[in-house]
Amino acid sequence: MKTRIKRFGPLFGLALLSVAACGQRGSGPAENAAADHAGDPKAAAAPVIERLDPGLDAVIAPGTTIRRVATGFVFTEGPMWRDGRLWFSDVQGDTVYAVSPNGEKAVLIRKAGGYPNPPAGANLGPNGMVPDKDGSVLLVQMGGRRISRVGPDMKPKPFLAEYRGKRLNSPNDLVFAPDGALWFTDPPFGLPKMDKDPAKELPFNGVFRYANGKLTAVITDLTIPNGIGLSPDGKTLYVNNYGPDIKVMAYDLSVGGNVSNGRALATFAETDGPGGADGLKVDMAGNIWTTGPGGIRIITPKGKILGFIRMPKQTANLAFGGDGHTLYITSSDSVYSIRSRISGEIPLYASDR
Repeated sequence: MKTRIKRFGPLFGLALLSVAACGQRGSGPAENAAADHAGDPKAAAAPVIERLDPGLDAVIAPGTTIRRVATGFVFTEGPMWRDGRLWFSDVQGDTVYAVSPNGEKAVLIRKAGGYPNPPAGANLGPNGMVPDKDGSVLLVQMGGRRISRVGPDMKPKPFLAEYRGKRLNSPNDLVFAPDGALWFTDPPFGLPKMDKDPAKELPFNGVFRYANGKLTAVITDLTIPNGIGLSPDGKTLYVNNYGPDIKVMAYDLSVGGNVSNGRALATFAETDGPGGADGLKVDMAGNIWTTGPGGIRIITPKGKILGFIRMPKQTANLAFGGDGHTLYITSSDSVYSIRSRISGEIPLYASDR
């Protein structure tokens, strides 16, 4: 099933729509807003949950609040739960942070993108992270155009940087499959001129699989592959295409990493708000929580849109943490959290699974 999400209002520049306006559109009531924004004139507009299908109630309880956990960053990305805290990247701040559920912040890695002295506002910092089976963390370094390994000393060491003798574009997001294979996307965001950058060596923006010491380009026909995830049974691969054809792709995944039956599970319109199809995560019921223009959609494995979390600013990524029922959201300069009735998938090699 292919679902297209249409624009809900004429002026998304107003950031978010009121509870009353949401009801007038017939999309169901906006269940709640972030309580800590209330009464703060300096705060950004609050996130709003739009109930697009009654099935959302089984995923997010009516009355659930969205909480801003921490703010003051440049552009947050790549969240990963680890040992009681959320690790995340500040792509434009070139730093990896950790934040506790009560908002206590800590710097983990400075100059984390692998690019010396990146200019302000450049997408050359760190991005996606995932725990590996040896207890280390694999960290995307967009400026360095590689995936590096971070051990107890918190110093990134290059791990994957080339495909058939050519440099990767700029790895973005990554996930381990149940069979232990590492999958990652390789868009050109870390190249100043994107696909037209003279430093680009690969003729495509790929989705790669690394297993048994071999790196394979499995998908090469997406324009800008970005977020990546797998169904709980490991039989479906999900890949976000950031744009210009903004969509969530689903592929049947067989033993050995072969993909087939690629189809658009959902497509988005640019007019829905800022951003593209960026990060995604999957819960244990198989629902896909994906960022996209304007915020986050919750989509069933069959492509039904259950809900839309409208965010006040461009939202890049998300990750389940804590007991598995807390979803953390990286949105521009802030990190938010929301409770889910369904636990999210825990990374294969999570240290506290």
